[in-house]
Amino acid sequence: MSWFTKALNSSIGKKFVMALTGICLILFLIIHMVNNLTLFAGPELFNTVVKNLDGIKPLIRVIEVILASIFILHIFNGVKLWLENKKARPEPYAVNGSSKNSTLLSRTMIWSGSVVFIFLVIHLRTMWISFNFGEAHHSDHKYYEFVAKSFSDPVYSVFYIVAMIILGFHLNHGFQSAFQTFGWNNTKYFPIVEKVGFFYAWIMALLFAAIPVYFLFFYGGNV
Repeated sequence: MSWFTKALNSSIGKKFVMALTGICLILFLIIHMVNNLTLFAGPELFNTVVKNLDGIKPLIRVIEVILASIFILHIFNGVKLWLENKKARPEPYAVNGSSKNSTLLSRTMIWSGSVVFIFLVIHLRTMWISFNFGEAHHSDHKYYEFVAKSFSDPVYSVFYIVAMIILGFHLNHGFQSAFQTFGWNNTKYFPIVEKVGFFYAWIMALLFAAIPVYFLFFYGGNV
């Protein structure tokens, strides 16, 4: 095993990979949000945006493979770190002792991440597969109409909203953890990191959650 592989398999190496992949996913969410915000402008703009992305499908496929690899690395290292922490601390904390060592958000990252993963699988099945191979793909580029139809289902919309709230908590702690790993945990910079992380996490969560709210309660189109 080379020094590089050993370094990546170390606890510090796994945390670095988690931080790096986390930052990549944070940037991806911003791009994804910008595209999704075109939904509020109506079907013409959103359908045009998605249709234009279809025009560069080979490039999009490469980006999707890279993005999937980043997700897998993030999830794999997160689970390994959680298992290692459980193994290193097999006995439960004394009553209220855990609060002295970690925050509630840090202790529940594995669970919030699990919910986000379940949401991602369902979301990909609902949107990505349909946009590429299913109903939306074969509907003469009526992607907007498919999104509106999907969010007209209260069960799917409520699940989406709840998942976005949990994503907000996950992003808030993940953002701070990433910059801590990169060494920005001193008294000068970390308060700024905390504020930026909180702002980013909840802006993302609220904007994403606003999409099903809009289609479920305010969208006046027929689906």
